[in-house]
Amino acid sequence: MKITLEVNGTAHTLDVEPRRLLADVLRDDLGLTGTHLGCEHGVCGACSVLMDGEAVRACLVLAVQCDGSSLRTVEGLAGPDGEPHPLQRAFSAEHALQCGFCTSGFLMVAAGALEADPDLADKPDAVAGVVGSNICRCTGYEPIRRAITRAAREQREASSTHER
Repeated sequence: MKITLEVNGTAHTLDVEPRRLLADVLRDDLGLTGTHLGCEHGVCGACSVLMDGEAVRACLVLAVQCDGSSLRTVEGLAGPDGEPHPLQRAFSAEHALQCGFCTSGFLMVAAGALEADPDLADKPDAVAGVVGSNICRCTGYEPIRRAITRAAREQREASSTHER
């Protein structure tokens, strides 16, 4: 079945079997291997990507369900000049990653949450909800909470500076 996807700002027309998962199409057909497959049951969140601005589990979504959608993967998180996204900088600064397997999923869920709510830094329960949506077996979650809060503050400060 022919589908058209916009992935990280680039249009792709693909011929996929109706039963193929989005994660497999991203990884195998488009070479975007930052989307990790962990549990393949939608529990761990390692495969999270943004579809039309909303976080989805790429291991649970059929590629044909995304026809006409705009997708953003961790490869599309950095700015056009290659400048790391505030979340990427904050994850590094707060030591919010160890093995790194879950990191792309956390980054994408957090990116979607920050885009939906620029005041996320002032909402610890909302940050906890973002962190609780994915599984990390290494960090203990506190550094991830700090990183998301830090990035939210940085984005808000950058936004208020640009508005002046």
